Amino acid sequence: MAYTVGQVAKAARVTVRTLHHYDEIGLLSPSGRTAAGYRRYDDADLDRLQLIRYYRELGFPLEEIAAIVDDPGADPAAHLRRQHDLLTGRIGKLQEMVAAIELALEARRMNIRLTPEERFEVFGDFDPDAHAEEAEQRWGGTEAYRESSRRAASYSKDDWLRIKAENEDWGRRFVAVMESGAPADSPEAMALAEEHRQIISRWFYDCSYEIHTGLADMYLADPRFTAHYEKIRPGMAAHLSEAIHANAISRA
Repeated sequence: MAYTVGQVAKAARVTVRTLHHYDEIGLLSPSGRTAAGYRRYDDADLDRLQLIRYYRELGFPLEEIAAIVDDPGADPAAHLRRQHDLLTGRIGKLQEMVAAIELALEARRMNIRLTPEERFEVFGDFDPDAHAEEAEQRWGGTEAYRESSRRAASYSKDDWLRIKAENEDWGRRFVAVMESGAPADSPEAMALAEEHRQIISRWFYDCSYEIHTGLADMYLADPRFTAHYEKIRPGMAAHLSEAIHANAISRA
């Protein structure tokens, strides 16, 4: 069959100007012309154009493509093997790039851009990135997660130190209430539970009472969170969880 330049351009997703240029430089000259001088391409021309497109996609300059496709010692199978090898190499490079990007995303996921020394000063032995992937899997689609990430992205070392100091002060006062013998549903314990909710809202995301009670349940269900509060004072995880639930009920 014979194809017009417009048909070939549409099928190959190139411009007519491109085909004219290929003809002018001898890279792809049509096998025939009409009596009026219009270009006509046959199936062999389309096969050659397909090869040109493959190598062009791989970034080869036109001069080198011409040398490759005009190689008298290369049969179609040789071209396919060459393309396979080139594409395999490109896939490997792209996979390396994807891996590098994923590492960069992981590093930014918690948006805590501190030096190792600053991270230790702020977080001590706790590694916030250790929970980053799980946090995204659990809550990545929520507005609270997105808001927390957005806010944390703007925090400096001094901001994180202020958050740390505020939490430590709150923890000391909660321990004092526990040691006074006040029950979890006492006004003092519930007031500190409310302050705990407000600290989260102020620094990270709008922590509703529903979200707060969900966190309270997690403090007991997830041994890592339980251990965090038990390290401050034995029994604190359960006492805080009860106080959070009591506070939410009182606010309903």
